[in-house]
Amino acid sequence: MKQNSCIIKSLNISEKKGTIKSPRKKIELTPLGIKGDAHAGKWHRQVSILSEESIRSFEGELGRKIGFGEFAENITTLGFPVHKTKPFDKFVTKNIELEVTQIGKKCHGTNCEIFKQTGNCVMPKEGIFCRVTKTGILKENEELKYIPKTFNIKVITLSDRAYEGIYKDKSGPLLEKLSNDWFAQQGYKSLTNRVVIPDEKESLNDELHKAVKENYDIIYTTGSTGIGPRDIAPEVVNNFIDLEIPGIMDLIRLKYGAEKPNALLSRSTAGVKNKTLVFSLPGSTKAVNEYLSEIHKILMHSFLMLHGIDSH
Repeated sequence: MKQNSCIIKSLNISEKKGTIKSPRKKIELTPLGIKGDAHAGKWHRQVSILSEESIRSFEGELGRKIGFGEFAENITTLGFPVHKTKPFDKFVTKNIELEVTQIGKKCHGTNCEIFKQTGNCVMPKEGIFCRVTKTGILKENEELKYIPKTFNIKVITLSDRAYEGIYKDKSGPLLEKLSNDWFAQQGYKSLTNRVVIPDEKESLNDELHKAVKENYDIIYTTGSTGIGPRDIAPEVVNNFIDLEIPGIMDLIRLKYGAEKPNALLSRSTAGVKNKTLVFSLPGSTKAVNEYLSEIHKILMHSFLMLHGIDSH
């Protein structure tokens, strides 16, 4: 067995929520979850996974043998610490695909039949939840391959002078570094692609549409957000996005504008295009530092909302 995979030890189904599940040799994954299982539905916790390692470590606490499905997990695995995954990671076979949406859950204590029968539960700490992103048949003893999420980031610097080579672009490389550092701190992989273009509407529009077509998770533009005659980014970005997110940029302008009123002249904007977050930032390295320090506070929650994952 490979290091980035696990073996399916048991597939388990129950017709009622909060009850022990019984094993099956195979299950059918539909757009709503597992056919015949109580947790199937239009939500983000369609399929639950728990490792056999977690179950065995918990047996010492309960003082007895625990059977597969007793903690109401749909899939019992062996060989990989599933609880160390993160939302948007995936488990796949040649037939199916599951996307991780939540790690752990709230324990309902004595209101849960599982808790009553076992006296405790490991699912709130080490169980994970997924939704079906590719339907098909899953069988006992199949290998599940783990694919960690990689966030793809497009950085577009707008500057006539940087484009012409009069001076070196500094804000774009800083955006790349700060973004990659932040994702690494969250435990995610990230890849960035950076381009420098002149302050021209057509050039920016082309880069924005290209980035969405290539399924970037985030697009950052830097520069061309002021009130000068060549500052065109806000108009182009606002015409491009489907939804505007005004609050984050308003907060940043007010926070830093209280000390330095010139910051209030920035027309920075933010929004959503399909499943891509778009942020248009000022061009100075100082502004890049300030803006990203605030954007990163709401970034992961934004992704969860954008992909229909209720993290409350």
